[in-house]
Amino acid sequence: MIFSLIIPVYNRPDEVDELLESLSKSDYNEPFEIVLVEDGSSIPCKDVVMTYQGKLNISYYFKENSGPGDSRNFGMQKARGDYFIIFDSDCIIPPNYLTEVRKAINEEYVDCFGGPDKALDSFSDIQKAINFAMTSFLTTGGIRGGSEKINKFQPRSFNMGISKKAFEASKGFGNIHPGEDPDLSIRLWNLGFETRLFSEAYVYHKRRIDWEKFSIQVHKFGIARPILNSWYPEHNKITFFFPTVFILGLLLAFLLLIFNIDILLQLYFVYFVVIFLTASVRNKSVKIGYLSVIAVWKQFYGYGMGFLKSFIKIILLKKKPQEAFPRMFFKI
Repeated sequence: MIFSLIIPVYNRPDEVDELLESLSKSDYNEPFEIVLVEDGSSIPCKDVVMTYQGKLNISYYFKENSGPGDSRNFGMQKARGDYFIIFDSDCIIPPNYLTEVRKAINEEYVDCFGGPDKALDSFSDIQKAINFAMTSFLTTGGIRGGSEKINKFQPRSFNMGISKKAFEASKGFGNIHPGEDPDLSIRLWNLGFETRLFSEAYVYHKRRIDWEKFSIQVHKFGIARPILNSWYPEHNKITFFFPTVFILGLLLAFLLLIFNIDILLQLYFVYFVVIFLTASVRNKSVKIGYLSVIAVWKQFYGYGMGFLKSFIKIILLKKKPQEAFPRMFFKI
């Protein structure tokens, strides 16, 4: 088995440098290739790639901008391996990553897997807070608070593997973004393929985004979910509604104060205190605990309101997703 690492990139030469540097330190003792796809960047990373040509087996391609999903498909079409591993350009890969993946595949083969993400000590405080919000079991992060099973895991494309056989059968990622990850997972299930979480195959996901970009990102995540629910209603889950219920419940809590009823607001207060304490202890920083409260609030509000808007348009009003949210779809 030869692993082909597929990396789409858009205007991120610095990220690519860190990613390739981490891969150059891999302890994996078998051949692997890297297929880097420049998705119409105005700030290309070709010069960075050239500096690693003697250290890594890299193929570099430049194409017109068509989104990350299509760029991943392009890379997998060009790849020579029989198992593809997909990373985002803002990831840093531990030395033992490929060894852990090979070990897991040998123990119980699966045609598609996903791995978790962690934060490095060198990450900024905001990056660590966002990482907490995106991975904690106390939020919508992690394995969606336990709503996904390890052997029915929906991989995220910042850290995902898929066999050549599964890619060819499914035709890869669709043109929705975000949302292309669960869309592919569900189509693979429907084709008879299995997915699994490889708990030890983690990456350090840097997520170089500020508060505004983070809010926009999670808002789009919320919009994507009702679209996917309309396509695959058999995979709808009650947990998908939690962020919206959380936001509406907070509004109700403030309204109840008119009648001197504050029990619901007290529960919300306790919840955010738990977030603060848990994040502070995990990161050994009160500041990161405070920033994590902000991150969790932005996560719930952005996702919840995006979900509500999309639910009304797609589920209740029966609008076509491409017409209701054209910016969620790349033209291929």
